[in-house]
Amino acid sequence: MPRAYDRAITIFSPEGRLYQVEYALELVKRGAPIVGVSCKEGAVIAANETPESDLEDPEYFKKIYQLDDHVASAIAGLSSDARVLIEQARLNCQSNKLLYDEPLDIEVLARRLGDLAQVYTQHAGVRPFGVSMILAGCDATGSKVITTDPSGAYRGFKATSVGRKSEEASKVLEEKYLDEMSLDEASRLAVEAVKVASDAEVSAKNVKVVVVPMDTKMFRRLSQQEVGKLLS
Repeated sequence: MPRAYDRAITIFSPEGRLYQVEYALELVKRGAPIVGVSCKEGAVIAANETPESDLEDPEYFKKIYQLDDHVASAIAGLSSDARVLIEQARLNCQSNKLLYDEPLDIEVLARRLGDLAQVYTQHAGVRPFGVSMILAGCDATGSKVITTDPSGAYRGFKATSVGRKSEEASKVLEEKYLDEMSLDEASRLAVEAVKVASDAEVSAKNVKVVVVPMDTKMFRRLSQQEVGKLLS
């Protein structure tokens, strides 16, 4: 006899688990590796943006997005689901600027995205978002790296990895992260973690890096030359 809790999102299993949420988390684990690192000088996001086919235009295979001047996001999982959350995040950032004339706190942004994701875990006829996000940037309280997942939970980190081989990347982060590291050192560490988690050899063409320095609080994509220096 089929188990109803394995098919319906609203039913807990006898062990207290929501299987549809766990399936979404398994999907995230198969996504492209993404890494976020925070330090006193700012925040960094790095991602492997290698297209799935040689015929695919790399311009349309994106893992890092700008949400506002002071915050970036990287995604692991279904990009179609991520677009909905990214659009909502941008709307939240802009409405906060219009209402209060100041940038939205990154934790508040993560909480609002988590609230939206959580709604899709408690209603019949829908499924959870099949994507996890790393939010990285700088606000009035300092530099932040926060992850959200399909359950609606969000957590803050000094450094974190999501996607394929995240355990291997996290091990590198745990071994080499230092509280006093500079933004350049944090960028090198993020790139190294992405390199470790990648299935094939990576280059400056397919590793993308974004930094948000604490002094300017402005989103900036590193050029291929800058990424090449970090890889070397």
